Amino acid sequence: MNKNKKVIIGLSGGVDSSVAAYLLKEQGYQVEAVFMRNWDSTLNDDVKGNPTRFDDVCEQELDYQDALKVANQLNIKLHKVDFIKEYWDEVFTYFLNEYKKNRTPNPDILCNNEIKFKEFIKYAEKLDFDYIAMGHYAKVDVVNNKPALLRAKDTGKDQTYFLSQLKEKQLKNVIFPLGDLTKEEVREIAIKNNLATARKKDSTGICFIGERNFSDFLSNYLPAKKGDMKRLDGTYVKEHYGLMNYTIGQRRGLGIGGGHGDGAWYVVGKDLKTNTLYVEPDKNHPHLFSNKALIKDIIYRGDKTNNNLTAKFRYRQRDEKIKIEWINETEAYVYYNNVKAVTPGQACVFYDNEICLGAGFIDKVYMDDEIRIYS
Repeated sequence: MNKNKKVIIGLSGGVDSSVAAYLLKEQGYQVEAVFMRNWDSTLNDDVKGNPTRFDDVCEQELDYQDALKVANQLNIKLHKVDFIKEYWDEVFTYFLNEYKKNRTPNPDILCNNEIKFKEFIKYAEKLDFDYIAMGHYAKVDVVNNKPALLRAKDTGKDQTYFLSQLKEKQLKNVIFPLGDLTKEEVREIAIKNNLATARKKDSTGICFIGERNFSDFLSNYLPAKKGDMKRLDGTYVKEHYGLMNYTIGQRRGLGIGGGHGDGAWYVVGKDLKTNTLYVEPDKNHPHLFSNKALIKDIIYRGDKTNNNLTAKFRYRQRDEKIKIEWINETEAYVYYNNVKAVTPGQACVFYDNEICLGAGFIDKVYMDDEIRIYS
């Protein structure tokens, strides 16, 4: 049935995309692969006057070599394409601008929107494809005659949060071969078939940039501005090393020691106007909780009269029951019951049971009508 259908898959050099490519071949598709190179350490670090780290370049090249090994094993053609300019213009610039506004952005969502499901599709069109495929843990189905994004079988690896802002046209002709598999099953398939990436560890860190000391990396592009770390009552605690290096609810890395007690301290607020970081020695301090948020830049694929809604405010957080009050097509107030550390810049992702309906970005956070000092 799939014999004459051509699929272009993103092959990253990791185990997930490797198994996805293998499964497509097993299902009879004509498969070609694309390795996307989106970050040029030599260009961008040198522009900022910093020496290029050899391991940054080497890691990217190793990923390409791993992708090439898998492509050769599966006897599929591998294309190598640069989206460096597109990534810088559409993803990384946004990422930096959000930090300048004292927000905590999630670049992975924009990376999917602008690179994996926009520039990649443009490139794939040159190869005359029937479908594109990725190694994400998610599903695509047709609901009410429209393409819909559904959660994966493996709830611990589900990636619909990061795919949440894709438009319906971006979900057309997309295959996620891993949607009905667990991570353990994916590893087993890779090992059983002796794929070159079978025992390769999962990558973490910023989309396409990888694992780094984040504060050091960010300082290459945004110089840190030191300021006062205080309690909410105004009591001075110490100096902070730049608001952009902290997020709401953060515990580690505050460096609060002698004279301030032995317990843990938590970030409970950030004021960009005064460059003040607010902390309290209470992981459940009332200022960490909110029940209302203004959400902007919403992409919504569902019925706006739907009342059976939940949302995720961070990737690893549980679903929370919500109500939406629409302001216009792309902005809304979202109401919920006392959720901790809802943070400006992060995504609010909407669900109706297994269906991911869309997402927007958290702009302001409130307890009732009192705005939180989060930005």
